[in-house]
Amino acid sequence: MNPTEQTLLEQMRITEFDIAHRKELLLLNEDDFSRLASYRPNIEPHIDALVDKFYEMQTGITEIALLIGDADTLTRLRTAQRRYILDLFSGLYDLEYVNNRLRIGLVHKRIGVEPKLYLAAINTLKGLLIEDIFTQIEHEQDRIAMLTALDKLFLFDITLVFETYIRSLVSEIESSKEKSEIYARTLEEKVRERTQQLEEMSRTDSLTGLLSVRHLQENLTRTLRSCQRRAEPVVIAYLDINDFKQINDTQGHQRGDEILRIVGDCIRKVSRAEDYCFRYGGDEFCLILPNCNEDQARNVYLQRLTNALKEQVDDVTLSIGMVQTGPMQFDEGHSLIRLADERMYAAKRAMKQVNQKETH
Repeated sequence: MNPTEQTLLEQMRITEFDIAHRKELLLLNEDDFSRLASYRPNIEPHIDALVDKFYEMQTGITEIALLIGDADTLTRLRTAQRRYILDLFSGLYDLEYVNNRLRIGLVHKRIGVEPKLYLAAINTLKGLLIEDIFTQIEHEQDRIAMLTALDKLFLFDITLVFETYIRSLVSEIESSKEKSEIYARTLEEKVRERTQQLEEMSRTDSLTGLLSVRHLQENLTRTLRSCQRRAEPVVIAYLDINDFKQINDTQGHQRGDEILRIVGDCIRKVSRAEDYCFRYGGDEFCLILPNCNEDQARNVYLQRLTNALKEQVDDVTLSIGMVQTGPMQFDEGHSLIRLADERMYAAKRAMKQVNQKETH
């Protein structure tokens, strides 16, 4: 167990009183404990056969077989599962038993076992044990009592495992927020997001290296939904290179392309991993800045962009239009882009008026 997982267990601080309360909520009592313990001699003689049957069924599921991997891992899992089954019928469900269940949750989270796969495995094991109990206990009332006790114990275990699983996710999210990297997704969402990021990297504008505009609406919709779930603001920024046509006309298209590449490089340089930056067309750019308000965009992001651009070319400026949506009310993507575009052109007109006054 790594230090982070150990710290998480210490933070949970499961006490004997808490364990007793959990048992009380599930109606787990001493009669159940004694009944489960009495069945251990019945399960021990064929425990290995039961474990073999369990993993024969588990490895038949492609997702689980891929997680297990090699034969050495399977051998270790068999040993752990054998111990787990025997613990179920130990009759002793104290702090040590609880901590072992908490560790199971952390290990499952770390190696990538999704909740649905964990629950499927529990269901498989439960089915095998029910079959065994039906075979060995003839008296119906005793059989029902044993199955009821086992069912309550499984619920006891599952709540512990999922509590650590969820707590681990929450801990990751809190840690990421401190570093301004929000990862408020389940493990499956994280894998999907990384896949999407890799796909985005391959779909870029060849000249600037920024994302292609044909993927703008798709990414904007996804970002708006994600930020709405987390109640975070989003800023859409629309950028245009001032007097770009004049640059092309007087210095040539090769210089114009060089300016576009420089602007693209500067945008990538100052952007965060979660930002989406597009070449909208010609000399226009569109930025999606999640978890960012308009003041932050203007005073931090765009100031850094302006400074980075000045370091490369001192005679190129940008007109910028911004619009914020969220964190409470969210507008539709097309209208946000249109409004940012309008504000950009308003800023361009204002700049021209200022320049004309200074000229006169």
